[in-house]
Amino acid sequence: MKRRSFLHGLALLPAASLLTPLISPAFAQTPAITPLQKPHSDWRKILPEDAYAVLFEESTERPNSSPLNHQEADGTYICAACNLPLFLSENKFDSGTGWPSFTQPIAGHTGSKRDFKLIWPRTEYHCIRCGGHQGHLFDDGPQPRGERWCNNGVALQFVAKGKDLPALRS
Repeated sequence: MKRRSFLHGLALLPAASLLTPLISPAFAQTPAITPLQKPHSDWRKILPEDAYAVLFEESTERPNSSPLNHQEADGTYICAACNLPLFLSENKFDSGTGWPSFTQPIAGHTGSKRDFKLIWPRTEYHCIRCGGHQGHLFDDGPQPRGERWCNNGVALQFVAKGKDLPALRS
């Protein structure tokens, strides 16, 4: 080992120890998800028009239009395109915004990017598998995390606890 490589490795040790508490054990056990390479035209053929517009044209549904706002049963919220589980009902809360909101996603199942469509920057998140736009992440959620994952209802499907999750779409 070269001396320079060894010294660089030592320099990173304090940073690694600071990050360790931030890495969730659930995330460490989450297998890597392979992104789909499916053209948007293929999704258009199988999704309702409103879901396609939100998921693959980054549209937003009208507030208070989703029946998922009032869904209170135990279960799992999955991506309406590829069926990847994204949220658990235990993390859902009524944010009063008119969209289904969650305190956190299932670890490793979403990706994010900066969005400047409304001039000020927002964090937009997507299904990590199909790339479908889900919603935006805000820092005004309940404690202890303080996160509000504000989701478009048409970008999700609800599967009640005790029911089998559908197979992932390819």
